[in-house]
Amino acid sequence: MLRFDVPPVWSNVGRWEAFLTTVMTVMAMLVSPWFMVVPLVQGFVRGFFGHHLCPAHHVWKWVAEKQNWGGEKENAGARMFANKLLAIASAVTLVLFYVGSPMWKVPVTVLMVFTTLEWALSFCVACHLYGFWYRVFPPRA
Repeated sequence: MLRFDVPPVWSNVGRWEAFLTTVMTVMAMLVSPWFMVVPLVQGFVRGFFGHHLCPAHHVWKWVAEKQNWGGEKENAGARMFANKLLAIASAVTLVLFYVGSPMWKVPVTVLMVFTTLEWALSFCVACHLYGFWYRVFPPRA
């Protein structure tokens, strides 16, 4: 389902945000799982409210436009879906860590792989699942 109620996003800004999420996942694995609070908050804001309400996205968008490296404009719907999954996986990570389960590393590893695919190869796994999701669970009119 395409989203026309929120502004489109620059493709390279999305890739940069994926790179920063990869950095956060690496920091979570090497330093502390509490680094996953950042992707949780950003994924929640960008996923449930829209990229246009995320302060960090505004900064990266401003830099991209200033340096003329924004790339293509993309519909925000699939990116919002991906960020919802980011928020959910980050929340699962933090809950598992908080309760003392070593399984917190599983969602971090999955996020690390998927976000690396996004920034390195411009392949958004969640964006591809987006179409499948709405075929299985169509929105009610």
